[in-house]
Amino acid sequence: MADPVASITSRQKAAILCIHIGSEQSAKILKHLRDDEIELLTVEIAQAKKVNGVERDSVLSEFVEMATAQRYIRAGGIDYARELLEKAVGEKRAKEILQRLTASLRKRPFDGVRRTDPAQLAGFLQNEHPQTIAVVMAHLSAEQASVVLSGLPPERQADVVRRVSTIDRTSPEMLREVERVLERKLSAAVTQESTQAGGITWAVDVLNRVDRATERNIMEVLARHDPELATEIKQRMFLFDDVVKLDDRTIQAILRQVDMNKDLPMALKGSKDEVWRKILANLSKRAGDALKESVEFLGPVRIRDVEEAQTKIVGIIRSLEEKGEIQITRGETADEFI
Repeated sequence: MADPVASITSRQKAAILCIHIGSEQSAKILKHLRDDEIELLTVEIAQAKKVNGVERDSVLSEFVEMATAQRYIRAGGIDYARELLEKAVGEKRAKEILQRLTASLRKRPFDGVRRTDPAQLAGFLQNEHPQTIAVVMAHLSAEQASVVLSGLPPERQADVVRRVSTIDRTSPEMLREVERVLERKLSAAVTQESTQAGGITWAVDVLNRVDRATERNIMEVLARHDPELATEIKQRMFLFDDVVKLDDRTIQAILRQVDMNKDLPMALKGSKDEVWRKILANLSKRAGDALKESVEFLGPVRIRDVEEAQTKIVGIIRSLEEKGEIQITRGETADEFI
């Protein structure tokens, strides 16, 4: 039997709970939440639609189960909780409850930082030591880190990328120290969890998302100071001109997702002949002629606008790759198939 609340988000479940336990009890819950959590939950409650009885009962039952499990854990630890829950609801259900509870309680390092606006965070980190910046950025999403990286002084960008690229596993002691400083400055709640972050994959992911000027500056500095690292990063990056390396089926999948009237004409403005040939080879003659006209109609354009369009298309390509809809070969060697 399908879970009746499987498609309901945790925030929606919290809203359903608050609605059905009444305002007085809900107010007691809100006292224990942060201001941003209160705001989000209040919006969710205001936008809540009518909930059927099955969904309501499932949410309330889940809340009771989670609260009971948490009480058992506090009383005697996880093993004690597992034993009592298995007797009450069976081994399978007990496992599900404990997995859900531990997942909801587990916090990643720098949770508070991740809720800070990246542009503001970049300003905040301006005067921090490059290694501190590297540790913080290694725990941000690629999108957040790209904004922060672009906001740092150009002379520090490459140094930070180099440091993050060589991070393997951050020690709990270092995380605690950095978190302590940020907690005082940002009043952010953080944890003491050791985590694996950073590395080449992080650097590639971020550099594929920053603007081209920032990317060029970083790669030039890395090439001078750490040519081996620069070469490895470059081999694993995907640039707009790399579309010439993709097979026709992949190109066609990408073109179905790209804005043919705006982004593609701008991205192709001034592109190499081989890029043009690759794109036109995967369009009908009519579509190809229309694309050429669109590019000619643009007239003189700013290089920044061209690079932004190319970055946007690269983002689409990366998204398709992450979803498994296309495959991209990086480096000098291709995958072998049998």
